[in-house]
Amino acid sequence: MTFIGQLRRFNRAVAKIAANSTNPEHQLLLLGAMLAEQMKAKRQIGSLSEVEFRIFSQFGDDGIVQWLSKHITFANRTFIEFGVEDYRESTTRFLMMHDNWSGFVMDGSTDHVSAIGRSEYFWRHELIAQAAFVDRENINELLSSCPFNPEIGILHIDVDGNDYWIWNEINVVSPSVVILEYNSVFGIDRAITVPYDRTFSRTRAHHSNLYFGASLRALHQLSEKKGYAFIGCNSAGNNAYFVRRDRLNDVVREIPLQQGFVVSKFRESRDHAGTMSYVAGVERLALIKGMPVFNTETQQIEPL
Repeated sequence: MTFIGQLRRFNRAVAKIAANSTNPEHQLLLLGAMLAEQMKAKRQIGSLSEVEFRIFSQFGDDGIVQWLSKHITFANRTFIEFGVEDYRESTTRFLMMHDNWSGFVMDGSTDHVSAIGRSEYFWRHELIAQAAFVDRENINELLSSCPFNPEIGILHIDVDGNDYWIWNEINVVSPSVVILEYNSVFGIDRAITVPYDRTFSRTRAHHSNLYFGASLRALHQLSEKKGYAFIGCNSAGNNAYFVRRDRLNDVVREIPLQQGFVVSKFRESRDHAGTMSYVAGVERLALIKGMPVFNTETQQIEPL
């Protein structure tokens, strides 16, 4: 059986066990360990989609993170991730529980952070959870409060809004890998982000819930300036992966922006009443056409 065939078989098994087991999390961890073992032998890949699997991540990012953890030398096995909500669905939880990495997570909801503190994995692992609404004014202070060595392993930024502005501001940590959420509805051609608003909320900003974040081109250009190379996106088209240039090697390699860009197909749009409307494709862009965006190349506000 081919490697891709094995991944598909295991993913089907994960879904079946999760639906039927009385203790699905333990079973998921076991299957995740089997899938993670496959990552050790997977060296030359055409795209990150070839190493995806999902245990606790929203899409296939657990597999990508495992592949990177096997093929990059990390000075410290630590991660920082924000906004994680209650951390049940996150990019780093499997890494913590399977590989015993230490983590620092943040979310703007005190209820979410309290739920993390009540979880079994909270006391079983070195996990720090802090309630904080992250913005560019406080991000470096928040990161400095983390007791980890600034040479952290993985940083994941997912705040559904000011992601570009927060990544631009960070200067107190030097992660080996950075995972950045991008808005594929903005397309690949323009380097744009929502204008900075300290209190930005994607639901309040536009009823469709599609006006948020930054284009991949904007995040790519910023990451290049910070010394990071683009290695691809997940197949869902919402997370982009960047590796610090001194961590690149014969297995983990830089690829061109156009080659790695993935258009999302998930349909998360809302109507004016806040009900899911399931708009797809280019019609998503039509919903937010004309909204103001900041062009990071011209440094000007312009219509989307």
